[in-house]
Amino acid sequence: MEKYIYSGGRRLRCGYTTGSCAAGAAKAAAEMLLTGKIIGAVDIVTPKGIMLRLGITDAVTDGTHVSCAVVKDSGDDPDVTNGIKVYADVRLTDSGIEITGGSGVGTVTKPGLDQPVGASAINSVPREMIKRAVAETAELYEYSGGFSIVISVPGGEELASKTFNPRMGITGGISIIGTTGIVEPMSDHAIVETIRTEANMRRAEGHRTLLLTVGNYSEKYISEMFPELAERCVMCSNFIGEALDTGAALGFERVLLCGHIGKLVKLGSGIMNTHSSCADGRIETLIACAALAGADGEVFVRLTECITADSAVDVLYEYGIAGKVLEKLTERIEYYLAARVKSQIQTAALVFSYKNGLLLKTSLADDILRAAMEE
Repeated sequence: MEKYIYSGGRRLRCGYTTGSCAAGAAKAAAEMLLTGKIIGAVDIVTPKGIMLRLGITDAVTDGTHVSCAVVKDSGDDPDVTNGIKVYADVRLTDSGIEITGGSGVGTVTKPGLDQPVGASAINSVPREMIKRAVAETAELYEYSGGFSIVISVPGGEELASKTFNPRMGITGGISIIGTTGIVEPMSDHAIVETIRTEANMRRAEGHRTLLLTVGNYSEKYISEMFPELAERCVMCSNFIGEALDTGAALGFERVLLCGHIGKLVKLGSGIMNTHSSCADGRIETLIACAALAGADGEVFVRLTECITADSAVDVLYEYGIAGKVLEKLTERIEYYLAARVKSQIQTAALVFSYKNGLLLKTSLADDILRAAMEE
């Protein structure tokens, strides 16, 4: 696919989603079934309005059905599904268009996802793409009947273990997904959509408290300190602001964020995307808090020499002012969390380091933790 985006000064090639693969394979199979001719490529238009020409492979027919595949191309995105084959097996029926998942396509087992419990994990946009693709083919060849379409992904069950599917309650395979039909390399949008999907699932389970972690360190911390809450956490990575927005939009009453000082110290300067490519400010934030706590010039010099937030905290302990500085940081984090959600819901944070344990908690943290455990 010859579509590119620029990220961090690099030119990156886009790819196409499993949804586009499924729609292309279904359209090709329908055409081969209606014409009796094997084809090697098919054209589809993505929801984003981009025309894709997809190669067709592994076409097989016995006259009553056709099976064929499209090879997934993720472009320059490090997607675990790159190179897989997405198959469509199409049969003619009296009427309607039925779409189900076969081998390697997951099944939804928890509420709150795009599809209902018990359905194949083929999301609504890919389903519409498939329907539109085969309907266009039927119209082209003046066919007035229906189609039965089975989408499958050989090896999908094993591949799913490398995705978010198991933690989101999708078993037996991967999901057929994509809202635009296009994969943008290292797409922030895709990550935010994953956060929204998982948070929506927690809300559908009846939870009123959204528990956010920022990575493996914070997930491990929650597992060790509050094991009964570990399975409910949603990892928001660097996208703290978007995760807070999601919590408010989905109707949660409370949000509790847990993270390592190296990430969450940035909240003290109102930085809501904590990726280093967006902003750093770790040491600068601690310097500002040290100034508010009345530190002297020698502390500032030592802090500017620190490379990590952990080492900066060590300096604060060395000079006996860690408590006062972390108190100022707590106030600032609390302020910016509330400001992000415009005080529509309760927000709190737990900030830790592995050397010093829990460093700070905002004023509502204990109340929100208690409420979460009672749900």
